[in-house]
Amino acid sequence: MPLLQFDVIQGRSESEMRTLLDAAHRAVLTAFKVPARDRYQIVHENKAYQMVFQDTGLGFSRSDNLVMVRVYTSPRSTEQKQLFMAELARELRESSGVEGKDLMISFITNEKGDWSFADGEAQYLTGRL
Repeated sequence: MPLLQFDVIQGRSESEMRTLLDAAHRAVLTAFKVPARDRYQIVHENKAYQMVFQDTGLGFSRSDNLVMVRVYTSPRSTEQKQLFMAELARELRESSGVEGKDLMISFITNEKGDWSFADGEAQYLTGRL
């Protein structure tokens, strides 16, 4: 169950955001093989001056179409992570016009016992998931 948290510069329409989120979910389904209703996404819209994302010395620049994605997930293989990154880049480029240099992705790994989906119950630990 990955939770995706997006930071974007404000200004996208509701339709544009829905397209972006749908594209990200397709990448999750492809890379992680989770059920279709295993969808958890949060969007934070920021003013342009509130997001500073340089290039770590790689020699490129970014536009205001920047998308930062944090993926909170139980452990995933290197192959799954790389597939997700590639699929997300492809999906966002094709559906939302987000160029690769405007996409930054970070994984935050936790354990299955760190999740409660409702009622204060750790469903992975209790066997309900």
